[in-house]
Amino acid sequence: MLDIAIIGAGPGGLATSLRLHQQGITPTIYEAAPELKPLGVGIDIKVYGTKEVTEMGLLEAFRKISVEARDSTFYTGHGQQIFTEKCGRHMGYDHEQRFVHRGTFQFMLLDAVKDRMGAETVQLGRRLASFVQDDAGVTLVFEDGSTARHDAVIGVDGIHSVVKRQLHPDATRTHYSGVAMYRGVTVMKPYGNGGTILHIGDPIRQGSLIVYPIANDEDGEGSQLVNWVCEQQGKPKGVEDWSVRVGPEDIQDVFADVKLGFLDVGEMIRDAREIYIYPLIDNDPLDRWSFGRVTLVGDAAHAMYPRGGNGVCQALVDARVIAEKLGAIADPAEAFAAYEAERREFVNRLVIANRGEGPEVIRRLVEEASGGQPFDNIDDIMPRQEVEDLFMEYHVKAGMKRPDDAREGRRGREVFTEDTMKRVAVKEDIR
Repeated sequence: MLDIAIIGAGPGGLATSLRLHQQGITPTIYEAAPELKPLGVGIDIKVYGTKEVTEMGLLEAFRKISVEARDSTFYTGHGQQIFTEKCGRHMGYDHEQRFVHRGTFQFMLLDAVKDRMGAETVQLGRRLASFVQDDAGVTLVFEDGSTARHDAVIGVDGIHSVVKRQLHPDATRTHYSGVAMYRGVTVMKPYGNGGTILHIGDPIRQGSLIVYPIANDEDGEGSQLVNWVCEQQGKPKGVEDWSVRVGPEDIQDVFADVKLGFLDVGEMIRDAREIYIYPLIDNDPLDRWSFGRVTLVGDAAHAMYPRGGNGVCQALVDARVIAEKLGAIADPAEAFAAYEAERREFVNRLVIANRGEGPEVIRRLVEEASGGQPFDNIDDIMPRQEVEDLFMEYHVKAGMKRPDDAREGRRGREVFTEDTMKRVAVKEDIR
């Protein structure tokens, strides 16, 4: 049996461990933090992510800690509805789409790892410094001077990956996008049907706001824990760290023009339990993930803007594919090469699509077409078929073709191409 080391005990590393265990391989996970804490805010697990969770035997545990997504609705900067589509099973997919707190999701996976493989599988306080590989294996060197020897190593250690830095010392962090992301959570009474993700705002004039519930009955009185994400242009670059906390002052009045009736956006922001700020930094897609007996998974391989809910989900798919290859191919170097051949080109295209706004592009296109003014009928601004085509294109790019997509043989204007996404980044018109 292969002796595999996983670097990083985030959701991607833990999922990779669970998938390897299903293939008869029990890995060792090395985590730099001396203690794991349920950090972060909300994540959106798409239908293909829930499929992966289900195959890990964790669907019921997942349902208990999350909220089922029912609808996804887009609004202008004045609060006028642009488009609504159903989510998950309500759209006809085989699996649910669910919203959850990242830390809670991570600990669900951690509990499963400990239950199935033993607590000793996860070694805390083991910060990797470097590694050396040869024809027979890989030697890990930790910052405390200790070492460990394994047949192969999988780096799942995030955007600041030590493994990636050694494999790609010249990897390009192209530039700060100019967009600061404020992420917060607020305990509040449910809005709508209790399972709707809201996409709000004029990206040019106000910025963008995404809102969705991530936990039910948070206070024992029926309130939900609601996650929200606010993107603001033109902010100074901050520290690229998810743990930088701020107050609501910068953004509490930004969406004052949004009149929804069922949600006071300013109040939600002011009442936040916690708010974090994070700069969006471009990461150029890597041209290679695997080097002999060492490879990359998740954000270490394909860091992408947290738009469209695909970051963690793609890591879950990585976990399955790499485990399947290691279970079927005796040579880990060959297995890693096969994993990369199946995954890298597809995910790199998604990285580019997310850099260019992802599905949120619809609000910018509508605001440009309407001149940022209220309208009487959205079909006069953008015909529904054009909107439908845009969303169906993005679903295909993300690997989850909508069940009602009947566009075979009919191709309209493509929005999510590498060329158009690059032009969006410099604010050129893609229409």
